[in-house]
Amino acid sequence: MGDNPAAVGRASGPGSPAQEPEGAGAARSDLRALTGQGMRRVLQTRVVLFGISVIAFALVRLAPGNPAALLMPVDATAEQLAAMEARMGLDQPPVVQYFRYVGNLVRGDFGYSYFYQQDVATLIGRALPNTALLGFAAMLISLGIAIPLGMLAAIRRGTVWDSMAMFAALIGQSMSSVWLAVLLVLVFAVKLGWLPTSGSGGIEYIILPALCLASQDYALSTRMLRSGMIGALGQDYIMAARARGIPKRRVHWQYAFKNAALPLLTVVGSQIGGVLAGSLIVERIFNWPGIGLLMANAIAARDFQLIQSILLISGLIYTVLALVVDALYTVLDKRIVAS
Repeated sequence: MGDNPAAVGRASGPGSPAQEPEGAGAARSDLRALTGQGMRRVLQTRVVLFGISVIAFALVRLAPGNPAALLMPVDATAEQLAAMEARMGLDQPPVVQYFRYVGNLVRGDFGYSYFYQQDVATLIGRALPNTALLGFAAMLISLGIAIPLGMLAAIRRGTVWDSMAMFAALIGQSMSSVWLAVLLVLVFAVKLGWLPTSGSGGIEYIILPALCLASQDYALSTRMLRSGMIGALGQDYIMAARARGIPKRRVHWQYAFKNAALPLLTVVGSQIGGVLAGSLIVERIFNWPGIGLLMANAIAARDFQLIQSILLISGLIYTVLALVVDALYTVLDKRIVAS
């Protein structure tokens, strides 16, 4: 029997709810899932930052030595030392010191460095761009080596090219940053005279420290990309693409690499955050004026305010990068939202 026109008219009349397109409902569901996940990660970030502030505050005060005594002359009297401690707020109980520090943070005040005689925010704001520049250069070098090596090792799996690529990755993962820094300075600065040994200025000053930071990052990225490419090349859609006569280069880069790069994205995100930790040694060796060198000097001078603030800012950067990587992951792979 045919449909009743009156019934159809009543079903689609102005009083009846409009049928929502299936695609719009799925998009709204994905948006709700992304929003919920984002809110959970923001809450986790607050908890992490609170934990970092507590741990940093406790560690710098458990370390031996009196920071006020380091700022005073050797022949300073007990009264002068007590006055300096009161000026730095060290005469208060630790609980009072912590809540005062947190209260200042809420107002955007990171404290004052008595060692540098400057505001901590000014010091960090001047050093952070230099570390960011060094980390960006190191990441470019790392990916510039890791992507060709990982692709070559996966495509030529089981051949001498695979062995050579994995050997290069093993070399990078085995080398110490300190040893590599000394070697690079000896060869390129002392023997050949091509590059400066330390300091900052033009692009020639960033090459050696960036190579040191990239040495271990490219090794892990190469191994991760090789593993992801081997798994992607064995998938059915790759076989189907080859059967349709699509050129191998396009199959490798447009189809296989797109999926193999997802695990690499997580590794790269963690490595960018790890630059803040690795720069502590590399910037000290090459006297690069970044967060690492600032942190090393603050530790040597027992500069409480500076150490606490650098640790907190580093934790904030790391957690924000984790949020960005999660967001990119869900955008690139819709299966994550569905799950």
